[in-house]
Amino acid sequence: MLNAYNRRAANERLEELGLTDISLKDKTDSLELKLTTFFKPVKAKDLVIFSRQFSVMISANLPLVQSLRIAAEQTDNISLKMNIIEIAYEVDSGSSLSAAMIKRPKIFSAFYTNVVRSGETSGRLEDVLNYLAEEMEKDYDMTSKIKGAMIYPTFVVGGLVVVGILMMTVVVPQLTEILKESGGKLPLSTRIVMAISAFFIHDWWLLTIIVVAAVIFFRIFMNTEAGKRLIDTIELKLPVFGDLFRMIYIVRFTRSMNTLIVGGVTVSKSLEVVAEVVGNSAYRDLIIKSRQSVEEGGSLAKVFLASDMVPKMVPQMIVVGEKTGKLELVFKKVTEFYSREIQNVLTNLVALLEPSIMVIMGVAVGVMVAAIILPMYNLAGQM
Repeated sequence: MLNAYNRRAANERLEELGLTDISLKDKTDSLELKLTTFFKPVKAKDLVIFSRQFSVMISANLPLVQSLRIAAEQTDNISLKMNIIEIAYEVDSGSSLSAAMIKRPKIFSAFYTNVVRSGETSGRLEDVLNYLAEEMEKDYDMTSKIKGAMIYPTFVVGGLVVVGILMMTVVVPQLTEILKESGGKLPLSTRIVMAISAFFIHDWWLLTIIVVAAVIFFRIFMNTEAGKRLIDTIELKLPVFGDLFRMIYIVRFTRSMNTLIVGGVTVSKSLEVVAEVVGNSAYRDLIIKSRQSVEEGGSLAKVFLASDMVPKMVPQMIVVGEKTGKLELVFKKVTEFYSREIQNVLTNLVALLEPSIMVIMGVAVGVMVAAIILPMYNLAGQM
């Protein structure tokens, strides 16, 4: 099977391969393709694999269009495959690679396209693509480690919630019936547990409505500028996790700046791009102020030095980089340092969460014992 941008492109590709078409189908507007692209969007891993394969082929001196076509054939994600095929057709028709990618901002970010454009302009597309692929792999590895560290706590907490619901809807009602029949005065903790259990059984629909409404409200609120700013601010002030988030944003900033500057993008333009990809509105505002300072002839580190969101080591090293003309090297070293710090924090965090979860489980079991088991024991002693 051969995929192509349109019928003419398909026929041209078949002629190159010395083949004759038996059947050509246009699936551009098909329901199958729309459903596939909706349920299988382009993920970071897909883009990392494409970037690495594409950079290797460019390094092997394969023509640009041929490299794109081969990369499309090697791509499993149908949405990315179709977009690469379209890009190959546009490049073959005279468009530049970056111009074709800019038309697809949902797949190729401003950061990605600016690096590619700088490589085209400087004639160093091969080097820039290779460096971009390496940095994207590092960023993907860091994100994967963070997600991996959260799997165990999420699984345990989810299990506790499920067990708690089963206890409240199945086990507790059976035990409370026995306690009610005793006719004695029940402790406050027992009455509270019984009330919660009754709410789960009789008013579960109300709980469902509340949860669904809360999720919808949160999603809508998160899509507003005020909501995003509030969540970003709270995120940075969380105990333990706040420092982790700060380091993640610092690494995202320094790694992106390093990649763009190495790619030949100006410092001002790099700051403009990174402000939109850093992922936190507070840091975005800080980077925008830094860009204004640079455009006015000031130092890049000036705004960072006055902020408590950035460790003092970072702007001080940037000052050294500006004086020596080795800014990209400074960003690389800062990225390496804080990447190691993030790994250390994640290791310690997982080690800290395990006993914390055990304590929570112990408290939950203690509450159940105090509320249900002890009254049952006392009742049995009175018989």
